[in-house]
Amino acid sequence: MRLQDLPAALLDLSATHRRRQRAVIDSPQGVEVVVDGRSYLSFASNDYLGLADHPALVRAAQQGLERWGVGGGSSHLLAGHFSVQQEAEEALAEFVGQEAALLFGSGYAANLAIVSSLLDRGDAVFADRLNHASLNDACRLSRAEFKRFHHNDLAQLERLLAESDAKTKLIAVESVYSMDGDEAPLAALLALAERYDAWLYVDDAHGFGVLGEGRGALAEHGLSSPRLIYMATLGKAAGVAGAFIAGGGELIDWLINSARSYIYTTSQPPALACAILASLRLIEAADDRRARLRASIETIRCGLSGGEYSVGASRTPIQPLIIGSDEQALALAGRLRDHGLWVPAIRPPTVPEGAARLRLSLSAMHEPEHLQRLLSCIRGDAAP
Repeated sequence: MRLQDLPAALLDLSATHRRRQRAVIDSPQGVEVVVDGRSYLSFASNDYLGLADHPALVRAAQQGLERWGVGGGSSHLLAGHFSVQQEAEEALAEFVGQEAALLFGSGYAANLAIVSSLLDRGDAVFADRLNHASLNDACRLSRAEFKRFHHNDLAQLERLLAESDAKTKLIAVESVYSMDGDEAPLAALLALAERYDAWLYVDDAHGFGVLGEGRGALAEHGLSSPRLIYMATLGKAAGVAGAFIAGGGELIDWLINSARSYIYTTSQPPALACAILASLRLIEAADDRRARLRASIETIRCGLSGGEYSVGASRTPIQPLIIGSDEQALALAGRLRDHGLWVPAIRPPTVPEGAARLRLSLSAMHEPEHLQRLLSCIRGDAAP
């Protein structure tokens, strides 16, 4: 886009209700936040277990800063791989039942690493149509043939796999889809991967810490295979930042030697690994938080059923309220803000045309009265 085209393009975004602006948060992350100087009850964060401001994580980060300093200073392959990061990788691998793990600065970088390191021209990647943008970008950049199948459509996926003569095949899915909260049929997907000599790559960004007693979607479904590649982000239920890939030892060794988004970047601050280790201990002991979260999910689903708006089929902390038009979704989000509730409106291109929604993100720290306040405002029962 040319410089002179920017003003008109931004005006077009405004006219179609798709111009996004950042809200400035002036408080720690949590269910109660200060946004642009006003206090809100938040249903916007992926901090599913309420760990982002947990005192144990704060202490671990502080102690890590005192021990290790701030910057990583170099890439992992030069002089930036610290013993505490090695310890965190080993702990993460053990926690999710894999041989080895590799830390990344973000889920985006991890997705780029896997797809671009395992695939090239002449290979093929098969991706669910509702995959996250970072997964789609990774598929495009890999130079492999990029085939997308309808959401959770195993029959179409099998046809595509059967028709492919690619040397290397990779199936890429999310365990929990970020805008709908529904789940991939992982056991059936793994069976297809076994049948057609393919990798199965599972982005568990929204399952880690919540499913499988916190150990993620593979543990939830009892799945294990050398064909499985597991990725989870650490900035959601774990309450920290970054991501990790876990799998077989040879796979991780290959990534260390070939993943450009790992090799050509400075390592994360080593103190972050201290917080990751503390987070794993909290996740392992968070059965009570997961129980509260499940109760909150049930309360919201029951409270919204039969209402004006469609509710997705999600048993996860992501509860979509499908509105339809961008303008109506923004209007409802604005009405909730007037009542002190922070709930983001999600519009295309993040979701399909005509499927604008409010994305209700639940936390273990939401109290029953918080949920009733939200339900009352959505139904229009609350006084202005």
